[in-house]
Amino acid sequence: MKIFVIGTRGIPDIPGGVEKHCQELYPRIAAAGHEVILATRKPYVKSQSKGWRGIELLHCHAPRRKSLEAIVHTLLAILKARRRNPDLVHIHAVGPGLLVPFARLLGMKVVVTNHGPDYDRQKWGVVAKIMLRLGEYLGGRFAHERIAISWGIADLIRQRCGRESNLIFNGVALPQPSTTSKFLEKNGIRPGGYLLAVARLVPEKGLHDLVKAFSSLRIDHQLVIAGDADHRSEYSESLKEQASEDDRIVMTGYITGADLNEVYSHARLFVLPSYHEGLPIALLEALSYGLPVLVSDIPANQEVGLPGERYFRVGNVRDLQGKMAALLEQEMDSAEKAWIDRQLTEKYNWEIIARQTLAVYEKTLAGEQ
Repeated sequence: MKIFVIGTRGIPDIPGGVEKHCQELYPRIAAAGHEVILATRKPYVKSQSKGWRGIELLHCHAPRRKSLEAIVHTLLAILKARRRNPDLVHIHAVGPGLLVPFARLLGMKVVVTNHGPDYDRQKWGVVAKIMLRLGEYLGGRFAHERIAISWGIADLIRQRCGRESNLIFNGVALPQPSTTSKFLEKNGIRPGGYLLAVARLVPEKGLHDLVKAFSSLRIDHQLVIAGDADHRSEYSESLKEQASEDDRIVMTGYITGADLNEVYSHARLFVLPSYHEGLPIALLEALSYGLPVLVSDIPANQEVGLPGERYFRVGNVRDLQGKMAALLEQEMDSAEKAWIDRQLTEKYNWEIIARQTLAVYEKTLAGEQ
């Protein structure tokens, strides 16, 4: 098959859940003997390389305005796809889903993956939220096949689009934990003595709650926040200023590769205080390193099925504070570790996910819609 991929900023090592999803999925599909062409957004691509791990990278223009970036890039990418004559186009996320009917008018077979209701993100204004909801509807209604990354998203597609979807979870690659601490030492971080959050600096990630809760704790631990904002904003600048008032808080900026491996490998507790998620890859990554975790009780996090003490009430700083203090005094028991290992190998396994995705492609090409 020749597959044309749209809806991601690009790969490799570009921040974002959709980006990590595509980075893990498509090399496996290419390795299975299929041709994969992936449209990137030029402002995010550091290297203009034409390929990576068997994938052809096609660098397309995208304006650096959050309200226009996805829709303009998707339009240009679909036009490029038409010239390449793929067997199918795979569009990721609800924003790019706005142009699914256009791709179909051009005669393309279309698969859509819904990574979550982006219109719930606090960064969007009223008009943007309306357009994202419309993208969810048009993508879910008019794609030949739909993929949902969680049960909750599958229910949304059924309720709002009147269509069934193929449930294929996000995944995680099992890591080789780092035995070095050079990056930590360079940034004044004590191995084993810090809480970790890995997230973009946007309101829906709830990092302001985490900073507030941590700053009120009188503990001899640090808080490491690995991530940055895609676009400089009043929120991201305010969060950095808030964090700077506590010298125990270290903000590393966006990191990847060996540095991120090191930060995960030596953490004491992983915290995800999000108000909104699809199925959080950062949480799966933390579990893959064997880290104890504490996450907000939003549906996407609850779907992972962690023990009750691993959840706090979303937006409740006092509950977050108390749970952090308690979990720092505990160790994960062997039963919880064994359960996590089973989940990572049987449910969130990228090799299985790649095979499931290829089965959806085959169903799309065989269908008559």
